[in-house]
Amino acid sequence: MNTIPLPPPIKRRSNTAVKIIIGYLVLSLFAIVFFAGYVIGNLRTTSLTGARLFSNIIQHVPDSLKDKNVDYTLFWNVWSYISDEYVKQPVSETDAFYGSLKGMVASLGDPYSMFLDPSETKEFNFEISGRFEGIGAEIGTKDGKIVIIAPVPGSPAEKAGLKAGDTVLQIDETDTAGLTVDQAVALIRGEKGSAVKLTIERTGGAEPFTLTITRDTIITSSVTSKMLEGNIAYISLADFSQDTASEFSKAVNDLLLQEPKGLVLDLRNNPGGYLDQAVAVAGEFINNDTVVIEQFSNGQKRVHKSDGQSRLKDLSTVVLIDGGSASAAEILAGALQDYKAATLVGEQTFGKGSVQDYTEFDDGSSLKITVAEWLTPLGRSIDKTGISPDITVTYTQAQYDAGQDPQLDKAKEILSAPTP
Repeated sequence: MNTIPLPPPIKRRSNTAVKIIIGYLVLSLFAIVFFAGYVIGNLRTTSLTGARLFSNIIQHVPDSLKDKNVDYTLFWNVWSYISDEYVKQPVSETDAFYGSLKGMVASLGDPYSMFLDPSETKEFNFEISGRFEGIGAEIGTKDGKIVIIAPVPGSPAEKAGLKAGDTVLQIDETDTAGLTVDQAVALIRGEKGSAVKLTIERTGGAEPFTLTITRDTIITSSVTSKMLEGNIAYISLADFSQDTASEFSKAVNDLLLQEPKGLVLDLRNNPGGYLDQAVAVAGEFINNDTVVIEQFSNGQKRVHKSDGQSRLKDLSTVVLIDGGSASAAEILAGALQDYKAATLVGEQTFGKGSVQDYTEFDDGSSLKITVAEWLTPLGRSIDKTGISPDITVTYTQAQYDAGQDPQLDKAKEILSAPTP
């Protein structure tokens, strides 16, 4: 991905440095790294030996955080050896400290959990504000491969022909096998005007092919709306950014004044975004009821309910979904399907149903970590499974190239039919 490094996670932001989320990490290692970083940062003002320093660190770590099967002296020994013996001196203690935190989170083996140093956090926050430089594509992992979740509408990625579901085999000359999402993001991201070469494998395609994409400034608009022939309203949600709910509300106001016969809600290639925005949009269809259930590793559940005006609950609605519909888009589609508030048309969604909690720390760094999974109101799991359409309609490359849209055509057909 060269926008938000996920598929875009469900983002719930907090400025609190210490949160219960830390309990989901390997606490013992975190504690050791923290104290080690603190002491190492003061090396210039102490005459203690490495052994005594480590002994002092251990004394400050509660026994409950110490794993009896881990020899914590190894961490200090490696750090000390690098600091003393690495060929290019001096070694940056700051880089080593942040690098150890990144390695700790990477050890979880979860592509959606990551530690961001202050500069990466600043860039992440800039990207989710809706303006960034890159090719304009969300990426994720599926079956151990780097895949395109969705290109941003009107972006260089979309104009170059990149499609949802495409597998990225190479980024320039780097093989993507074994890369994490954030590593792939770092390779794809770049300055406006520069180019990146992607080697792509497409389902149903004969041979891998190469796309050279020139990076640009990407400005995203979350909501677009219009009236279609037959007095049918159309709203497309490109993602769930900070202002999606308010923009969606304005679009609904304008369209309802025209007394539409039905509504097409287009969630295709929507990679997700903020949970609260998805819940707020669902509130226009669902009256004060469960939108999504958050299930934690200990079995506890948190229910997120709508509190909107449910102005669209009596309007016939068709929701368009595809393999690029992920995360918050799947939450909304799944809720509308469970309540039979809409008919889902298209193809199976991506299946990104894990929950990431986002925490910023006082030094400007941040942690994004998976803490739970999403369930639809009826208790269906989204993660790795996705949401199945009520009516399956495929959309081929040939149809796209010919300017056809069979999924939208099917939606209009359903909404134009006489009301039973």
